[in-house]
Amino acid sequence: MARAMRIALYQPEIAGNVGAILRLAACFSVPVDIIMPMGFAFSDAKLKRAAMDYGASADVTRHANFEAFDALRRARGRRLMLMSSHASQRLPDVEFRADDILLMGSESAGVPDAVRDLADVRVRIPMAPGFRSLNIAVSTGIAVAEALRQTGRFPQ
Repeated sequence: MARAMRIALYQPEIAGNVGAILRLAACFSVPVDIIMPMGFAFSDAKLKRAAMDYGASADVTRHANFEAFDALRRARGRRLMLMSSHASQRLPDVEFRADDILLMGSESAGVPDAVRDLADVRVRIPMAPGFRSLNIAVSTGIAVAEALRQTGRFPQ
C-alpha cells in the first residue's frame, strides 16, 4: 500500500484553525503531524468545536519539536513541501508526490529560516495583488486539495 500524504503543522497557535484542519484531514484521510509546542492545550474547547465530531477520526501524531519530526521524516525518505506566502514557486506550478508532507507554519510567524531552508520545495498560493496571506486552515485546504488532485488520491 502506498504511503499517504501528510499535513504538518509547525507550532500552531490557534485552536480553531487546528480543529478545522483536523476536520479537513479526517474527511480527506490525510494524517496530521503537530510539531510542538502549541499555543493552546490540545483539549481546548475551541479545537473540539471546530473539529466537531470529525476530530476523533483524524490520524494525529504529535512531535516534541521540529528536530524530532524532521529526523523521522528524513528516516522515512519523505519530501517536505513548505507552504509559505514568501515562496517563489506557485502552487499550480508544483508537481506533488503522493507521499509528500505539506508543512504549514504557525499563524503569526510562519517557520524560522532554519526550518525554511530544510524544506525540499517552498510553495506559495497565488492571490490577487495587494493581499498578504490566507487563513492557515483555508491555505491547508487549498494545498491538500491540489496535491490530492494531482496524485489521484481524493477519497472515493
